[in-house]
Amino acid sequence: MSVQPTAAIDDLSAFIIAGRVRARPGAGSATEARTPAQGIEDAVEAERIGFRRVFLSERWNLKEAGALLGAAGARTSRIGLGTGVLTPASRHPLHAAALGSTMQAAFGPRFVLGLGRGDDCVYAGTGLRAFGFDAIVDYVDILRRLWRGEIVAYEGPAGSYGRLAIADRHEGPDPEVWFGTFGLPRGAAAAARAFDGVLLVPNMTPEATRASVTRIREACERIGRDPQSIRIAQCVITAPDLDEVETRQVAHGRAVTYLQAPGYRDALLAVNGWDPEIVRRLAAHELFRGTEVIADNRFHRSELLGPAALIPDEWMEDSCALGSVPECVQSLQRFRDAGADEIVTYGSTPGQNAELARAWTAAGAMEGSRR
Repeated sequence: MSVQPTAAIDDLSAFIIAGRVRARPGAGSATEARTPAQGIEDAVEAERIGFRRVFLSERWNLKEAGALLGAAGARTSRIGLGTGVLTPASRHPLHAAALGSTMQAAFGPRFVLGLGRGDDCVYAGTGLRAFGFDAIVDYVDILRRLWRGEIVAYEGPAGSYGRLAIADRHEGPDPEVWFGTFGLPRGAAAAARAFDGVLLVPNMTPEATRASVTRIREACERIGRDPQSIRIAQCVITAPDLDEVETRQVAHGRAVTYLQAPGYRDALLAVNGWDPEIVRRLAAHELFRGTEVIADNRFHRSELLGPAALIPDEWMEDSCALGSVPECVQSLQRFRDAGADEIVTYGSTPGQNAELARAWTAAGAMEGSRR
């Protein structure tokens, strides 16, 4: 049964928080232990609050994107539904095209297929590989051709396919395809060539957002594309009025996991100009001695507060929205002022951001009345 939707806030979306395989018993906060069912309820609540769309970070455990977003689509009627993000390595082009077509056919034109290149350290031992920029551009082209009803034969960086086709297609527009990226030069060029939108990753500073937005818009101009035809959303970790422990889990603890993954870590240091010495100290922390496993695959964020203490508070204050609701509104506005078309709350649940959404709407209305 769907809820009566609230009119969408044009520039505010949210991630649903659908949990981990290893939920901790007796969790003390809303984000400490979550289930897939709660993630579906997040989408229902997000629509009621007025978020424009929700995204889901897929994991290869209890967070398969098609299952959860399909359930969310069945429970809602207006809100956009996006993957944030899938790696092409996990989906044969026919599988990805079928996911997009099925979502559009079942729930109307509100699905966003978010894709990202992936990271080789995540795929170790799986037989999968990260995609290069040319490969992901070609992958998107294959999907668009399939949705147009073409028979596709392809040999190139995205794989080898003799004859691909989908027998039936959805009615109406094709899904939008977005790129999860840092917006560095090659990523900006790929975004301009192939994508409808961009999902800039969490923990970027407003200065990094501004630089990435500029690179993406300029990349569009270089190939004769209208730079305003690509929508750029910035993911921002939010902790409005959360207590100190949950705030540090959501922000500092999550940053520990990002700063361990080689590709992600190096790009995050580059865009923000952060000191790599912090990463070296993290790697030497006693919790990680004798293991090469990424912390996020072994520890719950609540178990990372020790190494999280090494993350400078100023890094989190600059790249997240923490503190009171008014303080969070001011923090989010910095990213809009930096050129992002849309903000996507991250790390906390849509329900935890309900007051922030209302305050954000009120601040936007007040600003509009001054013009």
